[in-house]
Amino acid sequence: MTNSYAVELTRALVRIDTVNPPGNEARAIGLLRAELEPMGFRCAEVPLGPGRSSLVAQAGGTGHVLAFTGHVDTVPLGSRAWSVDPFGGAIIGGRLYGRGSSDMKSGVAAFVAAARDYGGRGDGENGLALVITAGEETGCDGARAVVEASGLPGRADALLIGEPTANVPLVGHKGALWLEAAAEGVTAHGSMPQNGVNAVVKAAELVMRLQDFDFNHARHPVLGAPTLSVGAFHGGININSVPDRAVVSLDIRTLPGQSHDALRAQMSAFLGAETRLSTLLDLPAVWTSPEHPWVRRVCALARDIAGASIAPQGVCYFTDGSVLAAALGAPPAMILGPGEPDLAHQTDEYCLVDRIDEATALYAAILRDWYNEALRGPAPVAGHPADGRIAP
Repeated sequence: MTNSYAVELTRALVRIDTVNPPGNEARAIGLLRAELEPMGFRCAEVPLGPGRSSLVAQAGGTGHVLAFTGHVDTVPLGSRAWSVDPFGGAIIGGRLYGRGSSDMKSGVAAFVAAARDYGGRGDGENGLALVITAGEETGCDGARAVVEASGLPGRADALLIGEPTANVPLVGHKGALWLEAAAEGVTAHGSMPQNGVNAVVKAAELVMRLQDFDFNHARHPVLGAPTLSVGAFHGGININSVPDRAVVSLDIRTLPGQSHDALRAQMSAFLGAETRLSTLLDLPAVWTSPEHPWVRRVCALARDIAGASIAPQGVCYFTDGSVLAAALGAPPAMILGPGEPDLAHQTDEYCLVDRIDEATALYAAILRDWYNEALRGPAPVAGHPADGRIAP
């Protein structure tokens, strides 16, 4: 049986090691550029460092632009042994195995495959932009570099993020605020602890206090409550010295409309003046009203093609949409991709082959719908309380 273009492109991408760190995404970006330019796309690479780059591929004009985005970097393999070659792209029992197969090289391959017939559109026509990034897994570094380099098409009228959802359309995700809380002490010889102030003990007390932290924020009807997780704890240099510094890393996932500035101030007040608080990552939530016309059309297509539920759903993880949506003019944004969400970052990660082909058909239908709707010129949905704007 011959595999589809999208499946073979997924396999080719999986066979390129883009584990981040260090990333080395330039080879994968070069492969995609070599595919897209002959299709008629105008391609520009944005560097992120040695051996690393992102790609912005555009076709048509700028009057009515649909943007797709996805990343080609992956997380490390993990400590457990794989039963298959993580960079082999093997297909076994209808499953395409390899690191990044679900998260999210299959999504990138599927939207590239769906876009093949749109690359030759002229400048006067409505536009299509493919933003394929490096460095997403470490905090959307590649997307930020694209924005800072002014590499985007200016604005978009809709944004589709191809992260793994098993082809179920999602209308939002939580934001991420990563904080570092540092406790300071006074060093002393380990045999004379009474002469010092132990920063590790202070940090441990801080962690215990955090169990009582109250966000004092209402639950979101789809995304639920904000969350806080203590992700890392570092303190001390050697066993026979009283540690004078300890650091606790906090992973906070936030809701649409939840102010990160206010939350930082709230956390600072809770931990007290002796704790130094710094920000490691600040990405806003993304949310689009399920009643937005484009969202309803995409959900209807997903129901017809993939049998997906059209009940509003979201996810806890962040995406490049946190960075790109605001830079693209805050269009309605959706998350929709062929990868299996439960297999992202897992040992023996795989994506169902049929799901990749299904996503390609779904993306192609979304593109046809987009251009047909653009010709009809739908009236804007003005004043909607949540009409696709990225949360502050």
